[in-house]
Amino acid sequence: MSFLEHLEELRWHIIRALGAIAVFAIAAFVAKDLVFGTIILGPAKTDFWTFRMLCKAGEALNSETLCIDELPFIIQSRKMTGQFTMHITSSFFVGLILAFPYAFWEMWRFISPGLYIKERKIARGATFFVSLLFMMGVAFGYFIIAPLSINFLANYQVDSSVLNEFDIVSYVSTVTMLVLACAILFQLPMAVYFFTKAGLVTPQLMRHYRRHAIVVILVLAALLTPPDPVSQILIAIPLFTLYQISIFISAIVLKRKRKKEQREALENV
Repeated sequence: MSFLEHLEELRWHIIRALGAIAVFAIAAFVAKDLVFGTIILGPAKTDFWTFRMLCKAGEALNSETLCIDELPFIIQSRKMTGQFTMHITSSFFVGLILAFPYAFWEMWRFISPGLYIKERKIARGATFFVSLLFMMGVAFGYFIIAPLSINFLANYQVDSSVLNEFDIVSYVSTVTMLVLACAILFQLPMAVYFFTKAGLVTPQLMRHYRRHAIVVILVLAALLTPPDPVSQILIAIPLFTLYQISIFISAIVLKRKRKKEQREALENV
């Protein structure tokens, strides 16, 4: 294929991916009560799944402090177009999340024909694992990070005379940022897998820089979450766990790579 033919092929892959996002976004826009009332505003309600599980854990541990009975804040729209704008924005993000597996598959269909057979074998199952980690990150950000961050910020006051009245734009931006940030960070094992295959990363290198990684993880947690230690710790722990899993994945990949090289060396003798 010529360069222009490649561009034409890429254009159609992008159109199909954007089309899928648009379809899910339109569906989310129409289902306003579900998207806003249940999903977007869900973490701001005391009957949210995370708060109910915390309350049950508090009852089991005989500790009332884990049970969250009130979120002392209200959400307002201070701009005339605020609610409509956030309705469109939220629908787009919901569409992006739901269509991500298909959109990534479309991009992968364009990239994979340009790979060598060996590279295709290495990347087999990439769409499945990337999508799985993406959805795991979305679930972690939505059910763990977002509600606990909202609870902290709702109860934080510099003075009792200052009321927490959050703008709808600020609320939606915070929730989507937390969810998408977790979804991206959960791609670490896949990134390490491909870097190890390319010879850029080794388990020894990752173990050597483990302490540095802890500092980077804590900095990322501080940047990606509201300024409360609970949220930072909650996002830092799974990130460090993913880092440890990535070391294990890197070790397996490197071991298999060396075995294959030894087998090929013996066959050439």
